[in-house]
Amino acid sequence: MAEMRRRTMIAAAAAVTLGAVSAACSPGPKEDAVKRHKYQYGEDPSQWGELFLPEVAAPKGVVVVIHGGYWRSQYGAELGEPLAKDLAAHGMAAWNLEYRRAGNGGGWPNTFADVLAGIDKLGELADEHGLGLDRVVALGHSAGGHLAVWAAGRRRLAGLGAPDADRQLTRRGDDDGAVQLTGVVSQSGVLNLAAAERLNLSNGAVSNFLGGSSEKYPKRHKFADPMSAVPLGVPVYAVHGTEDDTVPVSQSETYAGAAKAAGAPVQLLKVPGDHFALIDPKAPAYRKCRELVQQLLV
Repeated sequence: MAEMRRRTMIAAAAAVTLGAVSAACSPGPKEDAVKRHKYQYGEDPSQWGELFLPEVAAPKGVVVVIHGGYWRSQYGAELGEPLAKDLAAHGMAAWNLEYRRAGNGGGWPNTFADVLAGIDKLGELADEHGLGLDRVVALGHSAGGHLAVWAAGRRRLAGLGAPDADRQLTRRGDDDGAVQLTGVVSQSGVLNLAAAERLNLSNGAVSNFLGGSSEKYPKRHKFADPMSAVPLGVPVYAVHGTEDDTVPVSQSETYAGAAKAAGAPVQLLKVPGDHFALIDPKAPAYRKCRELVQQLLV
């Protein structure tokens, strides 16, 4: 009896192990059927996006994936690719957006113009790929979280008054090709630029990005800071890893606090994990972000 029980336990353990290995080695749901289409939205090599589409005929909304990297050129859209694949595998259309960064023609104001133009490109692609633009959600990580929340406030930009902003940054209407975001999931986003500058995050990343300090360019910094645009008219989930030592959790806390006080639909969520757990498709922290995106697309 003891020998039979021992053999049964060994067989059960082997079955569990084989199942775990099989699950780890197999792709995500329908990931092998994801279709990819790359498009330029401008002439610069960094002005492009890649559309990831699920096998289903009608995607469940559109997600704009905006990568981070403290707005610096050494970090690119490859950071967002695993997320875009995963989102498409779960039935959503995902637009993995590249943009000019500080060091390759970006920074002020080009990064901002690129993000808006990249989002607006979806208007040209909607008919071809059956995209429903009544629900367009941005998923942005780190500096990409900043750009996502900033872009969601585009209707309010004209009132912020940056003197050297061009029309691309202040366009507001729904009738001129502008695609409006209907929700944002910020993943450890840099959402309080004034505080980020004071803390000298990533060795002066904010001043490097905006071409100078807030003392030198106060209106420019105000225009670029998501804190200036609260309250937004769209829901924002500010998700932050409790072990993040790259972007302090206070960045999400102060934004969410200000937005809530102003009556905006915002929710702060602290999840276990570090800065990069939020963009690891295998991590629970990322899966929570995907769940929030799905909620916003309903």
